[in-house]
Amino acid sequence: MIGAQCLVAFRNSSGLLRAYTSPISSYGTRLEEGPLSFRVPRIAAEFTNNQMIIYATIELPRESTRFTHVWQHGAASGDTPLMHSMDGEHVRSVGTIDFSTGLTADVGTATAGSRNRIRNVHGVLNVVSWGIMMPIGAMAARYLKVFKVANPAWFYLHVMCQSSAYIMGMVGWGLGLKLGHDSPGVQRTVHRNIGITLFVLATLQVFALFLRPKPDHKYRFYWNMYHHSIGYTVIVLSIVNIFEGLDKLDPEKKWKRAYAGLLIFLGAIAILLEAYTWYVVLKGRRQSASDKHPQEANPMNGA
Repeated sequence: MIGAQCLVAFRNSSGLLRAYTSPISSYGTRLEEGPLSFRVPRIAAEFTNNQMIIYATIELPRESTRFTHVWQHGAASGDTPLMHSMDGEHVRSVGTIDFSTGLTADVGTATAGSRNRIRNVHGVLNVVSWGIMMPIGAMAARYLKVFKVANPAWFYLHVMCQSSAYIMGMVGWGLGLKLGHDSPGVQRTVHRNIGITLFVLATLQVFALFLRPKPDHKYRFYWNMYHHSIGYTVIVLSIVNIFEGLDKLDPEKKWKRAYAGLLIFLGAIAILLEAYTWYVVLKGRRQSASDKHPQEANPMNGA
């Protein structure tokens, strides 16, 4: 984090331990060696029992004995330390130490716990809304309308699913913005950009409902093309972004497998309903053609 005053130690490409100080002034830091805001006359390191131990003599700023400190570990490439992970214990490794008394306190658990709860709620809301309710709402609109008994219930089911999904997704999207605001320097570029695109497209869908022409209007065909293309784009991007988010959230593998299994289940139902829909449509066309044929063949029927 910007402003951190770091004690760094790692084994370089020659196999030797290197210990030095590094002030962080930007999120693109490569932990270059440099002086800290306070003097460190001596620093050394020891690697034992698979642990890196840093020894340092620190001259404390005047009238300051209590400090917040973090500790991290990560990989190195040659003579350059690499970025540490941003999950699990890495976000909970925060504490305070008072050099005058030797007392320490772990404060990372509460802070990280609150952030993790927000992340989990963000994930659950978006999976349920964008990743489950949106596809179900689209399936209701496409497949239920072929059943006469489902008219006009399919339309209200479609609207209920999509509007509920949009509201839940809007809350989840807002939590995502908060997580980004509270985690400066953490780059989730792909996940963020897809999320913003999703929300913009979904919002356009909502406003497009107010411009929906009547079924017999000459522009209704073009409105349907717009509505369907944007809707299916939102669903595809939603699924992609959910898997992108699951990779960042890094939950147990069973959750990703469970969502993948649910998608396969919905896909199988969609295939069956698609086949039945075409069966009903083709059957209706044949029936319509057979009804017209006798009238065209026998002129007396037109008398």
